Amino acid sequence: MKADTHPDYHVIKVQMTDGTVFETRSTWGKEGDTMPLEIDPLSHPAWTGGKGNLLDSGGRVAQFNKRFGGLTLKR
Repeated sequence: MKADTHPDYHVIKVQMTDGTVFETRSTWGKEGDTMPLEIDPLSHPAWTGGKGNLLDSGGRVAQFNKRFGGLTLKR
């Protein structure tokens, strides 16, 4: 088996969005580095039940009426 084929596996700290820190083993960074998370199970809508809608709160009908509401059919 070849020597030095695997990356260094060491202990790092992971900082959650609420500030709590835990230790785990990883190949990321160097021994003792801290990985700050921007999104984690404490803040992501998939775990918190929050609404992650890309549409505005008015919905598609409201968008249509806002855009074309002034148009009328005159005879």
